[in-house]
Amino acid sequence: MTAIQVQDLRKTFKVQKNREGLKGAFADLFKREFQEVTAVKDISFNIPEGEICGYIGENGAGKSTTIKMLTGILVPTSGSLTVGGYVPYLEREKFVRNIGVVFGQRSQLWWDIGVIESFQLLRKVYRVSEQDFKKRLDELVERLELQELLNRPVRKLSLGQRMRCELVAALLHNPSILFLDEPTIGLDIVVKSEIREFLKDMNRQHGTTILLTTHDLQDIEALCSRVIMLDDGRIIYDGGLDELKQRWGTGREVIFQFGKATKLQQLEHWTEGMPVSWSAENDLGAKVWIPLDLNVSDVLGRVVGQADITDIKIIETNTDDIVRSIYKSGSAEKPEDSADGKDEEEVIHV
Repeated sequence: MTAIQVQDLRKTFKVQKNREGLKGAFADLFKREFQEVTAVKDISFNIPEGEICGYIGENGAGKSTTIKMLTGILVPTSGSLTVGGYVPYLEREKFVRNIGVVFGQRSQLWWDIGVIESFQLLRKVYRVSEQDFKKRLDELVERLELQELLNRPVRKLSLGQRMRCELVAALLHNPSILFLDEPTIGLDIVVKSEIREFLKDMNRQHGTTILLTTHDLQDIEALCSRVIMLDDGRIIYDGGLDELKQRWGTGREVIFQFGKATKLQQLEHWTEGMPVSWSAENDLGAKVWIPLDLNVSDVLGRVVGQADITDIKIIETNTDDIVRSIYKSGSAEKPEDSADGKDEEEVIHV
């Protein structure tokens, strides 16, 4: 079953053009000029039930606009979408009972009242029975360890505490689809880890479909089986994170520490015939670059039996660097992939 279906979705805004100078400002008072800005440009994707999908892009790429259309806040200019079987902007009342939303920089809790009172108000908004509410609340409070926070006003919570309460608020009515927009922004590493584990548990135990937008690619690596990458309102990649690394990764580095002096020439001799590159700062430390199509174990097998090794560290492809390179190039297709004269595809599906 498909949880989210998007076909040729487009959103265009009218933006006022401000003319320069005092004369221009005066003219704007009587006759305003507008220009059209297209934030989302005919995108299409399907997300099956139970999938955790990362939706990433630079600022202004169209991520938040897409989320707002998927949650019924904005009406698309053209195209079609269904979420949980409903058209968000047409079937609002039925639709919202099936989704949960967490915006990292906005709160759905009431600032000056106790957390539990906010939860009670949300119960009435979503029309959850008292019995179902208590069962669900007990489960979530225990899992996120919120027992001591329930009677505290929201304004007195730390950012990490508030974000855990926001997750409970979004899940009280047991939605099948959860939208998360920057849920870990500004949080310390411990709280981030706790929230990631919680989301994985929710997905595993309840089959919750999750669409996650974030600038923290560690969230993507920890949670997502699939990533959709947006650039200037268009999808430039839709596929697995591992495939993205395989496609764009240049290789891995292995760093060796030796117990006794080992010359660079000796290391190069041991790996002769292999497409590797050695470098060393001194006789007790060296690193080797290994291309992706060569097994690290093959290189290690040449060195381990020969040298006095005290430590080995393998450095994998850095996802941040990969994504940065893709946005710099404007395409998820590597330049050498399209250098053979074939037409370059705009979206890479894996």
